[in-house]
Amino acid sequence: MTIETRLTAQPAAPAETLNTKDMRRILASSFIGSAIEYYDFMLYATAASLVFNKVFFANLGPGFAIFASFVTLAIGYVARPLGGLVFGHFGDILGRKKMLVLSMLIMGAGTVAIGLLPPTAQIGVAAPIALSALRLVQGIAVGGEWGGAALMAIEHAPAKHRGFAAAFANAGGPAGAILGTLALSLFAAVSGNQFLTWGWRVPFLLSALLILVGLVIRLQVSETPAFKRLEAEGERRRVPILDVLRNNKRAVLLGLTATTAFYVCQSMTTVWGVSVAIESGADKNGVLNIKAAAAVLTLIVTFWSARLSDRFGRRRLLAVGTLSGVALAFPIVFLMTNGTLWGFAIAIVLGNGLVQGLLYGPIAAYVAEQFPTRNRYTGASLAYQGASMLGAGFTPMVVAGLALLTGGLWVIGGFWIAILFLAFVAVRATPEGTKRDLD
Repeated sequence: MTIETRLTAQPAAPAETLNTKDMRRILASSFIGSAIEYYDFMLYATAASLVFNKVFFANLGPGFAIFASFVTLAIGYVARPLGGLVFGHFGDILGRKKMLVLSMLIMGAGTVAIGLLPPTAQIGVAAPIALSALRLVQGIAVGGEWGGAALMAIEHAPAKHRGFAAAFANAGGPAGAILGTLALSLFAAVSGNQFLTWGWRVPFLLSALLILVGLVIRLQVSETPAFKRLEAEGERRRVPILDVLRNNKRAVLLGLTATTAFYVCQSMTTVWGVSVAIESGADKNGVLNIKAAAAVLTLIVTFWSARLSDRFGRRRLLAVGTLSGVALAFPIVFLMTNGTLWGFAIAIVLGNGLVQGLLYGPIAAYVAEQFPTRNRYTGASLAYQGASMLGAGFTPMVVAGLALLTGGLWVIGGFWIAILFLAFVAVRATPEGTKRDLD
């Protein structure tokens, strides 16, 4: 390619403001698409707390049934780094947009199949095996989703608004959790004592309609200027993961450690917390409705902290979030287990609404800004999805195991504090990325 051709082939620079028609479409695509995919993914998390232990693992006894249910939940998180690597590889070579469309199709197929899966009482051990395989499919799909959605927002946005733009992709997570929780709560009320027979399945089947809506929106957005510029330069990018491991190992490790804190907060409050609150005597529908209301607060705090991170820096906001979690960990754990709705409400507002929101707002931009365009999808996905595996995938299982082995809430609170403190150290060791040129 000649110099003249390269100059004329250069794509337009990112927008100077978020308030343009194209940027509004891009931010809407990141938010709505992520919300739909996380509706599917987090719907499973809520069902793992309330349904799957009774439908697919009822023969194991209550304690081991919920543990086995959380193991299948963990499978999806274990698969997320694999999805991040696969989709990241092709996203760095073929483009962000194509991978976003493909991940959504795969997620929808897996979720609808779960809704159609017969219980163990009908097909025996094949049911939990198939459930585990479909959860693996979900994990691979959502592993590719986050990197693409976040980079579509960040690489289109002006530098001074990158944190706020990236928050639209992240905010899809709580929004999807709200939709999934309300859907299960609605059909729990509608189906009554038939909830475990057919009521829980309807929200999974409704995913087919949501996926169609998401595809229509995503097909209307354009590829990012940063990726177009990389293509115009003609740089050869055969195996992005090798480039990441050769040149960006430190960024991956620090980003993974920092992001793990957010995922542990999410799992402690919205997965383990839901399960233990109901087992302790709190009303099931009340717990689900409070969880959905707290997710609204998470959305508000997420956008607020993302906006503040554009002004004061990602590191400062993440440090505030981790230290807030350290201070509130023990009160939250004890409130979640006191068997009352008011206790659970205060706990989830503090843990899910405040602490998780403070961490969630800056985290997408914080991770993405540590990598160059040529391997940003792969590197950011590896750090972020590795954290999802460790923080969200294993936390409910680890905490349930600690409860079985020790029965002590102090041990569970101490585990949470240790994770938050490690994240604080990682954040302080990371360079600030707000002023960094993404090209």
